[in-house]
Amino acid sequence: IEKQVQDLLDKGWIQKSLSPCVVPVLLVPKKNGKWRMCCDCRAINNITIKYRHPIPRLYDMLDEFHGSSIFPKIDLKSGYHQIWLVMPFGLTNAPNTFMRLMNHVLRDCIGRFVVVYFDDILIYSKSLSDHVDHLRQVLLVLRENHLFANVDKCTFCVDNVIFMGFVVSKQGVHVDPEKIKAIQEWLIPTNVSEVRSFHGLESFYRCFVPNFSTLVSPLNELVKKDVVFLWQEKHNLAFQEFKQKLTQAPVLALPDSRKTFELECDASRIGIGAMLLQGGHPIAYFSENLHGAALNYPTYDKEFYALVRALQTREHYIVTKEFVIHSDHESLKYLKSQGKLNKRHAKWVEYLEQFPYVIKYKKGSTNIVADALSRRHVLLNILGSQILGFDDIKELYEKDPNFAKFYLLCIQKPYQGYYISKGFPFKENKLCIPQGSIRKL
Repeated sequence: IEKQVQDLLDKGWIQKSLSPCVVPVLLVPKKNGKWRMCCDCRAINNITIKYRHPIPRLYDMLDEFHGSSIFPKIDLKSGYHQIWLVMPFGLTNAPNTFMRLMNHVLRDCIGRFVVVYFDDILIYSKSLSDHVDHLRQVLLVLRENHLFANVDKCTFCVDNVIFMGFVVSKQGVHVDPEKIKAIQEWLIPTNVSEVRSFHGLESFYRCFVPNFSTLVSPLNELVKKDVVFLWQEKHNLAFQEFKQKLTQAPVLALPDSRKTFELECDASRIGIGAMLLQGGHPIAYFSENLHGAALNYPTYDKEFYALVRALQTREHYIVTKEFVIHSDHESLKYLKSQGKLNKRHAKWVEYLEQFPYVIKYKKGSTNIVADALSRRHVLLNILGSQILGFDDIKELYEKDPNFAKFYLLCIQKPYQGYYISKGFPFKENKLCIPQGSIRKL
């Protein structure tokens, strides 16, 4: 700490003070093995009037890269320390103040060939000559404003770059292999805190995983209030399945405003799903579990609701240009010609009228992706459903030639994929049926 304080004094970045207001400091390790000194400013932050400046949305920045093939990246050195007298890490207004500075000095480049996220400046160019010109403009702006880059962390003239945990290239956006490796090596959580940590990382990559909401719903149960942590087979299945899905995650195409967008949506008894495409290539996935009154909607209303929610989440792509909606519920074709509407339908139709859309019927057998987004094996134990009419087969398991051994072994804990729920044995989320009861069923 003394060495870093003396270094900051020598550079003129800080000055000695006799102020009665002081804050402790701590050292945070960097990726390169060095240390960053941060101030613990919580006491000051609590009495500071907050300054709000808009922070760019990650997916808005990614959308700007379509058609680009070269992606240089500039990282500013100790970004906050470039605001004089230097701004320490840890102040509540530091991020917004720095973002305001970057938006101001690069205002002529942002939206044309630059995106900025705090101290990361990403330039996107369609050709090598454009790349050289764009890079020159950005470096001149940094020089004029006395902003310094960390050359060890900058990249130039490359056709792919890691930006905010994503790999961006001409082909599209995909998951950083290092993040995939970290998730693959993640150990089974042993407490609620570890589940929350894993859930935070998996949620960041939800746009790459079809059926995300339904897939991780067992893990969501563990982080609810007043729920005792008990890791069961259903949680382990969700944990392992997400790892597998992320390993197989597709490359998401970058949206092209010149092409027609297509939206495929579908609904099942427990969830809704959608996929946004262009030219047959996925741009984004959406899935959501149904809750409360929505679980009791009739089929038509669930399909309608799936369409509305999909539009709400992808509105910025499709609000200005005609697009095609594919649905496997044929009745939705007649949305614009419906006569009497109930209150719910009237509200949804009013929302849809702002969009220039065309609805096309697509059979469920061909609407594969959206159908899969909304459907999975209906896990009776996850949903808390009651098994009706099966009480008379419980007594058959102990003597059943197929399941007797596993039934007795997994009464206390899961065994080789078998587990007990509400007195019934399951294998990989499927109910085991004893041999002696098959004729009755």
